[in-house]
Amino acid sequence: MSNFSVLFQKEWRENVRNFKVLWIPLVFILFGISEPLTNYYLPQILSTVGNMPEGTVFQFPELTPEQVVMSTISQYQFIGMLVVTLGFAGIIARERKNGTATLLYVRPITYSSYVYSKLVIMCILIIGSVVLGLLANLYYTYVLFGRVDAVAFIEFLATYIVWLLFVISVVIFTSSAFSTGIASAVSLTLVIVVQIIYGFLGTYWTISPWKLPMYAGDLLMGNVDKTPFVWSLLITLLAIAIFITGSVYFTKKNVSKAKI
Repeated sequence: MSNFSVLFQKEWRENVRNFKVLWIPLVFILFGISEPLTNYYLPQILSTVGNMPEGTVFQFPELTPEQVVMSTISQYQFIGMLVVTLGFAGIIARERKNGTATLLYVRPITYSSYVYSKLVIMCILIIGSVVLGLLANLYYTYVLFGRVDAVAFIEFLATYIVWLLFVISVVIFTSSAFSTGIASAVSLTLVIVVQIIYGFLGTYWTISPWKLPMYAGDLLMGNVDKTPFVWSLLITLLAIAIFITGSVYFTKKNVSKAKI
């Protein structure tokens, strides 16, 4: 059995034991379902439990199916990314701290197999959870608001998966380079704080990995600006390759920091 296969099975068993294979999909599915239900039933909810004066009428804008899907992505971009960055910040750093890494490093394994096993398990859990959540969202959006164009949704989903790969590569890179606490702070800064800053500067900063979620939405709406989108996609793929290569490098470099 190859190094990668053994390490992947170890990662899978660990994530089964700590229930990440259960609660991470549930978080994304819950947000995927709640967004169309909340948007659809909000007027009835407010009139029933809002304690409003009799005769109060709320005028809510009519949302298109695409806008409902994008409102779910807004939830994923904050709460979902918090789950990813904080849930996996210690995926390598924690094993150095608790001594598990020492038991692994004395065996004939390669550092690339070690990092790739963690990368693959993160991809399965995170991308799988987001896809399940969006499919659940798509079903309720279809029932309550109408149909989303299938081709546009596939293009949107493929672009958003590239963004998720970028986030995963950032998290695994910081975990290989820093302690768990610092890795959490740096990951949160790169994934969430930069997004907030980007919200103010996005008009002037059209080519970057942080622009991908917005371009994914534009693809869904059918009005994407192709040139900055393609450049952003290429730069993101390059950044993913650099972060993963850096993860292998720092995992090897920090071997001496593993506790015995």
